[in-house]
Amino acid sequence: MGTRRRVVATVAAAGSVALAATLLVSASTHRTSSSSQGRGQVAAAVTPPVDPLAKALATLQETLRREPTNDQAWAQLGQAYLQQARLTADPSYYGKAATALATSLRLAPRGNTAALVGQATLESGQHEFSKALALANQAISLNPFSASAYAIKTDALTELGQYDQARTAAQKLLDLRPGVDSFARASYQYELRGQVTQARFAMKAAADGTIVLADKAFAHHYLGELAFSHGDTAAALREDETALASDPNYVPAIAGRARTLAAMGQIPAALAGYRDAVQRQPQPAYVVALAELLESDGQQVAATNEYLVVRATEQLFAAQGANVDLELALFEADHGTAAEALRYAASAYAARPASIFVQDAYAWALHRAGRDAEALPIARRSLSLGYESASLRYHVATIEASLGDRVAARRNLTAALALCPQFNPLQAPAARRLLATLS
Repeated sequence: MGTRRRVVATVAAAGSVALAATLLVSASTHRTSSSSQGRGQVAAAVTPPVDPLAKALATLQETLRREPTNDQAWAQLGQAYLQQARLTADPSYYGKAATALATSLRLAPRGNTAALVGQATLESGQHEFSKALALANQAISLNPFSASAYAIKTDALTELGQYDQARTAAQKLLDLRPGVDSFARASYQYELRGQVTQARFAMKAAADGTIVLADKAFAHHYLGELAFSHGDTAAALREDETALASDPNYVPAIAGRARTLAAMGQIPAALAGYRDAVQRQPQPAYVVALAELLESDGQQVAATNEYLVVRATEQLFAAQGANVDLELALFEADHGTAAEALRYAASAYAARPASIFVQDAYAWALHRAGRDAEALPIARRSLSLGYESASLRYHVATIEASLGDRVAARRNLTAALALCPQFNPLQAPAARRLLATLS
């Protein structure tokens, strides 16, 4: 996400299912979204260009005006609304998707795999992963060869922290449909286990194995994410620029390039990039990144205004049925109140206690609430899978330092800054300051 490199490259070139089946086999001896909290969800969606999607919506709506009992057209319309929700960050499309998919199932309640997959996708998009998993399994029981259902199943299992089962589902997806989406999920399974070389090769296979420009942009962006998270800003910038050469409107690459420019000290260019990304697609993660960079640059008033936008946007998502407990837990822990952070984090932990990202958020909220002794074992569990994250190690180290374990705190702070020296414009300097006091 040697020998393994040749396997991945061959699969990309030949599309061999037999070879694809070997891609993840050896990973079972080692051991998953967003944001921030994981790439499985993001990898699920290769965002289509705006015009073709709008055209598809119009065509489906016209078809349904002529054929209002066409259950498959209703299912396709629901999926199109879900794509629109991802593209625009407008949660109102979730309601439209739910209505379309429910109509499809009302018209064809038996054997309607397409609508079930659509509903699973909707639940996954709203972060209701247990419901998404149940619906994906229901679709698979109707059609054991549904690659789309296995894709959602992989994502849901990953987000729930059922990592071994997620790896098995990702392998099944590779067997059924070697391609960008399956290689992206394979890459993420490797990355979560700290197998970065394999993760990079799998994503490279995704980039090399497609001629679709939007898919190439997606794959190169995530190669850039891998590079950035391991401190290689030159490679990260190169990959995002390659992504934008394929699709100049691919917003994740615009935001990724901005983050890398900020890490390189090019603050005005980075701020311009983040503002461009937010204007195109007002995802809360992009607004948080903009606000934190503004704060690190001493522009506190502007940063505060952006933080208000984040809170309002997250609450809008919640009002439309999305579960944003994890996102709000981290946001409140870093930029709000300890009480609110703990309330959201406890809710997320009750629902997904095995997720390393939920463990991290809950431990961080407990730390903010002054409950470090409770936080430490949970924080350390977030590192147990092998995922290499400077942010997670910084959180663990801060808790260790608060409890007086200077040796462990120094070790984790050193590891975090060696892994990605500029992992966050606010937390990386804080990590350096803390390390200086411990040294």
